[in-house]
Amino acid sequence: MNFQMKRTKITTFSPISLTDIVLLLLIFFLLSSSFFVQPGIKVTLPKAITGQIETKDRIYLTITKKQGIYLNNQMILRSELVEKLKALLHGQPERMVVIQADKDLTLEQAIEIIDLAKMAGAQKFLIATQPGATP
Repeated sequence: MNFQMKRTKITTFSPISLTDIVLLLLIFFLLSSSFFVQPGIKVTLPKAITGQIETKDRIYLTITKKQGIYLNNQMILRSELVEKLKALLHGQPERMVVIQADKDLTLEQAIEIIDLAKMAGAQKFLIATQPGATP
């Protein structure tokens, strides 16, 4: 009895092993990446070409799209703004107040808040923007 073995090359492609590898890589990257939600107030800032990052001691006044007012990330009523800002300034009118107004607000709405801040004694203002606008 003479047995002969035929050796033939496999000409079909089996994608099953490739999908296993891709799924394992996907699971690995999903588990190894860190997911975190950045807490904060949802404000879409306008863009500017010449924006700079400032990190000094500042007072942040945020105005949302629905005209919600936040003072240093604490929601306040419009009527409370003057007295709470006075308390934060406590005799230092040169402290910078950073205005983070949503880009969909009208200029009039932003000016009203700035006027209230001026009534509290603030003298210096910055308007927060996002980098990346095109001319």
